[in-house]
Amino acid sequence: MNSNCRNSIFLWIYLVVTSTSVFPQTSEPTNSGEDDAQIVSYPASFFERYQPSTALEIVNQVPGFILNDGDSERGFGGSVGNVLINDRRPSAKQDPPSQILNRIPASLVERIELIRGQVRNIDLQGFSVVVNVIILEDAEAAARWESAMRYNLSVFPVTWSGGVSVADKWGDIEFNAGVSGRTGSSGDSGTDDEFDPAGTLTESIIESFINKADSGSGNLNASTWFGETFVQLNSELFFEQRDMHRSTHIFPQGPGESQSRETIDGDSNLYRFELGMDAERLLQTDLMGKAIFLFSYQDFERINDELNFNSSNMEVLQKIADEDTETSEIISRLEFDWVRWEDHTLQANFEIAYNVLDNSLAQTEDTGTGPVERAVPGANSKVKEIRGDFEVQDTWTLGAFELELGLGGEVSKISQSGDAVEERDFFFIKPLANLTYSPNQQTQTRVRLFREVAQLDFNDFVSTVVFEDDERALGNPNLRPETTWISEASHERRFGDVGVVTLTAFHHWISDVQDLLPVTEEDEVPGNIGNGRRWGLELESAFPLDWTGLQGSRLDIQTRWQDSSVTDPVTNQTRVLTSSRGYPKPLPFRDELEFIIIAKFRQDFKDAKVSWGIEGRERSSRPIFRVDELEVFNESTEINAFIETTRYWDLKIRLEGQDILDFNQWRNRAFFTGRRDLTPVQSRIRILRHDGARLFLSVSGNF
Repeated sequence: MNSNCRNSIFLWIYLVVTSTSVFPQTSEPTNSGEDDAQIVSYPASFFERYQPSTALEIVNQVPGFILNDGDSERGFGGSVGNVLINDRRPSAKQDPPSQILNRIPASLVERIELIRGQVRNIDLQGFSVVVNVIILEDAEAAARWESAMRYNLSVFPVTWSGGVSVADKWGDIEFNAGVSGRTGSSGDSGTDDEFDPAGTLTESIIESFINKADSGSGNLNASTWFGETFVQLNSELFFEQRDMHRSTHIFPQGPGESQSRETIDGDSNLYRFELGMDAERLLQTDLMGKAIFLFSYQDFERINDELNFNSSNMEVLQKIADEDTETSEIISRLEFDWVRWEDHTLQANFEIAYNVLDNSLAQTEDTGTGPVERAVPGANSKVKEIRGDFEVQDTWTLGAFELELGLGGEVSKISQSGDAVEERDFFFIKPLANLTYSPNQQTQTRVRLFREVAQLDFNDFVSTVVFEDDERALGNPNLRPETTWISEASHERRFGDVGVVTLTAFHHWISDVQDLLPVTEEDEVPGNIGNGRRWGLELESAFPLDWTGLQGSRLDIQTRWQDSSVTDPVTNQTRVLTSSRGYPKPLPFRDELEFIIIAKFRQDFKDAKVSWGIEGRERSSRPIFRVDELEVFNESTEINAFIETTRYWDLKIRLEGQDILDFNQWRNRAFFTGRRDLTPVQSRIRILRHDGARLFLSVSGNF
């Protein structure tokens, strides 16, 4: 990160923290009178200016809140998101909160509660802030439909998608059911240029990639009372079929060298099913209990076929990889809340989970004499884990202060069979301490210290092949969970009905950093490379801009600066933590990045029922440290814009320009003659990709 960009971020943080008095104190959000300092309550009328059609569109406009869907890692307690519906979390993982909210019509929302502390025995599950969506009681049936078209301005065809959802009652059962589907394609095109150590171009490559996909899903969420027991059911059925084609033309630059080409074709099928149920009831006057059961299953089949042709267009090599990965998970969880002591809320959670990953891979190579099997060490393996988790915590309210103390533990047994045979036992203690000071609804200060245990990705235990890079991605059966002591201090200041500034400082102490671990002079595996640290600042803010003359407008700024350190296992020198690969859109806010800044402007013309907005995202480059290679991903600024209206035919019509500048996607690879940075550079490859600016048109309505 250059000094000018870093100084700009620090200057912006200083200005927004010290200049909130510039913005007018307009009408405040309402509150229920219950735990006023811990809840900021927004009635449904507050969001009318944004013309929302779904509960998701409402939640996305809550000032100072970033929706977190959680993740699909193993277990339930550590993978839930920061959204509640009527004080409860859905017992689902594959059906994330954003999808559930997108199936709820905005007309069913009574209010939104931004919860920043202990309220009504709600377990925040490690989040400092959650949103609670309160649905109207005895609301009439509501059905919603949406149809969308995405047009890529490059060579790729149109993508179509659509969905229908219904919210209603059947007897005493309230339910929300939906189906959705999508068909279309995506891809990219660009060049690879290879240079020798002197900077002379030695090879040029032109490549194009297209990925056609068809997918569909069905979801059912239902709830009812059986006597004094409240029961919920959540289910999802999902499938996706993909056809991929990659075409590569290779042009060597040396005298007498001939051009060649490669093609890679891939077919994949993904099937997924999830069923979750929970039952909640008052066990005693001061004791609430909840039981959760969740089952999920996924099967991912894929076949890749690579063909190499010489300058005479004769086939000289064929490689085929046939891979199948089955995963399943069973979770049982108990949650208890006890409030007998005044100003105390005691919570206890117990969870047991059983996870399985079964992977098989068959690879052959044919140079013209017939296919020959090529074994990939560690590819045909089965990984099992049984894990238990518990947590006990007490939240003590002392006037404007709230102190939360807790102690948790995790025990697990992981076994692997097949190509690799291994069995290991783990046990971790997970303390936590949170102190919150809330003198009023406009101001809150939070200090947190807790230990987090990362959930291992079973895909890191097994090996696979990456045809496009001519590499094997080896697995590691000896991978250990990364553990982190996390300390955070944050201050939140709210002004008016929209304005909010939250500044957070963080410092993480990491044990058993998960990174790439060298096993030979050319190969690495996911592994643990020692201890490391991560520290930085994070700013989230929203500002009304009516005072500038831009009526009905707001500006949201999110920025994050981070530094980190770990000892490199190859060079034995201190470096930053390895980042992530690829170019996801929109660019994610939290990652192993030196910096990221996201700015969103929006203006709503309430009477005209028209809104428009524009956003920009910029982040730093992302290094990947391999044994004999340094790989750096980077891209230029992402710009998105939209205009939407609800004034015609009771429909919501939205036109978006996504990545309208078609940002450059850079991938720079430096190869060394031996170990990275300890031997001379052998070659460099500069890869440039574009996947096209896109126009997205959606139409939705209720019936």
